[in-house]
Amino acid sequence: MLKNQSVPKATLQRYPIYLKALRKLDNLGMTRIMSRELAEFVDIEPTTIRRDFSFLGSLGKQGYGYEVASLIKIFDAQLGVNFDEKLIIVGAGNLGRALMNYNRWNHVVGEIACAFDMEPKKTGAVYEIPVYPMSQLTEKMPSGCRIAILTISQDIQETVDLLVSHGIKGIVDFTHEHIQVPKGVLVKRVDVVSMIQELIFETNALK
Repeated sequence: MLKNQSVPKATLQRYPIYLKALRKLDNLGMTRIMSRELAEFVDIEPTTIRRDFSFLGSLGKQGYGYEVASLIKIFDAQLGVNFDEKLIIVGAGNLGRALMNYNRWNHVVGEIACAFDMEPKKTGAVYEIPVYPMSQLTEKMPSGCRIAILTISQDIQETVDLLVSHGIKGIVDFTHEHIQVPKGVLVKRVDVVSMIQELIFETNALK
């Protein structure tokens, strides 16, 4: 968790972008980077980057830039990022399978440990990821698992209640149904239709 609770929401939303870029740069062997170089890599203004980084302390030196490895460690510590985070998918249909194929997320947020589905014909293994029937959730839930990706189309609220009762604290929701969760459980909704509508509106505004 961030130690500085006054960080603007827009800044928080950019931190994962920086972290992903820094890890890629680190893998490419880059040890030091200037804000203007990082700006070109992530398409964010250098002044915005410097301001965003300032919430985490004095991270760079004028004329020298930032140490890539040091920035990664700082983001890890401040954001509580766990690269061994075990995620689960509930719903092994087309979308769930597509997400399983994309596993590891560029080693940024962890990996999908397993999936669950109501239909027996969808159980087994998908892209080497085990898929279990929902009836085995209690015994097959990875130890310490906190995050579930929801891609089902029926019994949604009942499934959410079941996940919460098994310790899930965060849900990535690809469904189109309003769900309710108790205090202390977070839901991030992915609404592709709304995103496309916003993009069309913004594109039209460019004319």
